[in-house]
Amino acid sequence: MNTIFSQVKNEKTYITELRRYFHAHPEPGLEEFKTAEKIEAELSAMGIPHKRVGETGVLGTIKGGASCGGAEKIIVLRADTDALRIQEENDVPYRSQNPGIMHACGHDGHTASLLGAAKVLAANRGNISGKIRLVFQQAEEIGDGAKYFIADGVLKNAGRVFAVHMMPDMAAGKIDLTPGPVMASADYFRITVKGKSAHISTPHEGTDALYAACQIVNALQGIVSRRTSPISTVIVGVGTIHAGTAYNIIAEEAVLEGTTRTLSADLREELINHVNELSAHIAAVSGAEREIIWKDHASVLVNDTEVCGEAAEIAAAIAGPNAVENARPPMLGGDNFAEFLLAVPGVYAKIGCGNSGENTGRPYVPLHNCRFDMDEDALIYAAGMYACYAAWYLGQ
Repeated sequence: MNTIFSQVKNEKTYITELRRYFHAHPEPGLEEFKTAEKIEAELSAMGIPHKRVGETGVLGTIKGGASCGGAEKIIVLRADTDALRIQEENDVPYRSQNPGIMHACGHDGHTASLLGAAKVLAANRGNISGKIRLVFQQAEEIGDGAKYFIADGVLKNAGRVFAVHMMPDMAAGKIDLTPGPVMASADYFRITVKGKSAHISTPHEGTDALYAACQIVNALQGIVSRRTSPISTVIVGVGTIHAGTAYNIIAEEAVLEGTTRTLSADLREELINHVNELSAHIAAVSGAEREIIWKDHASVLVNDTEVCGEAAEIAAAIAGPNAVENARPPMLGGDNFAEFLLAVPGVYAKIGCGNSGENTGRPYVPLHNCRFDMDEDALIYAAGMYACYAAWYLGQ
């Protein structure tokens, strides 16, 4: 491991420059065309065969040259590539050049780190047996990308899957490998309430869609407080509501958007049923009609206990035993790497990217914030985990 990690550290400039390139040229989900072209160019320069998966995903494959002495082992390494629709407020040389689009969730670092790991692994392919599938997944933020790779067969015969995520609330150099549920399921809903417009002075002549929608929003909060156990981890949140055309007209239509989150697969289905039933009932009582659309963004993300133990040994070797964490509280954000983990044992490693060393003094900025940035020392640990865990697993 020390040899592989030393080579990764020697690629720090390469990885950092790539990260800054991707940060300066962000693209949102399913629009990562230039990002995919850059990834392909880098893989071609490394002599790594690759292909498109969907319009903007890229799959590279490193085939080891050493004899495996048995059945071929396969590991899947995944990085997400899409950015968010956020206007960046950082004043840095690598600031986003695309107005209203920003890498505010570390995906630029994930992509650069996997390319850095790929460079090292490709240089060592003669000493590696088995196969490494490099997944550069599009559209994680909108819950779309994983399905393209799974449908394409990227998990076929794979023995392990591995991904990383930058975490600004952890110092650079820290690595978390907590087993069990670590990220929530994430489901999106869009409820449209249809009523009948009338003058505000004669509400009885219309059906107020806005009033009904407000009652639905209030009732949804009761799912958490009255329909689920108080010790369950549950969120039912409404983020937007749009209704009405003028102050003196009863709203004919109201549209609200929200999400449900939980750490239980069974409770996930219960939440969906509760939202369906409550919204339909309240709309009907109000004399309105209700339409609802659901979108499955991510399942509960569950780290495999055995794989966490394997990866923890690698993390201790490259970052030191005191750098490894294994009991961080779960997050209620979602990530569709969870779909990979439903099929193949693996781990979602959280890599500290909070400021440390020479970069101390900058305030903590959370993910999905217009001023998010990372301590770029974190890139070496992310790339190191990709490369060292893959090399270790294929050498077993």
